[in-house]
Amino acid sequence: MPVLVRARNSLHGQPPSRRHRHSRDLLPAICALTCIYDMEYISIMQSPFEVIAEPKRRAILTLLASSDLSVGEIEDQLQVPQPTVSKHLRVLRDSGFVERSKDGQRRIYRLNPKPLQEVDVWLAEFRQFWSAHVDALERHLDEMEADE
Repeated sequence: MPVLVRARNSLHGQPPSRRHRHSRDLLPAICALTCIYDMEYISIMQSPFEVIAEPKRRAILTLLASSDLSVGEIEDQLQVPQPTVSKHLRVLRDSGFVERSKDGQRRIYRLNPKPLQEVDVWLAEFRQFWSAHVDALERHLDEMEADE
């Protein structure tokens, strides 16, 4: 009997056969845990880079860096339909980039900078690279100015 049929049968109260009693008794629990794990795994494994790759999400994060906003305020400032804003806010919330609080019937979103730390760590190496090049450019410009 296929695993899904066995799981369905044991979920609906049909007694498992004696031969596979222990494995069939565990199937509903295993299936439930697997579904929970899959959902948790998907939300955890979405990297900050995947989240901020979408331009509208970056725009939302930029707005929230200035102040806490409601969905309607974000919608007005970005000129994007409410369902689109809500979709992106959900991704940002599920990945930890934003937090939500209630103010009466409004939901207010605020930036949570913690997920951006991974991006900051990755960018640190590039900052050092560009910093050295900018310093060299500055020295060159100073030399050119001194020669004139």
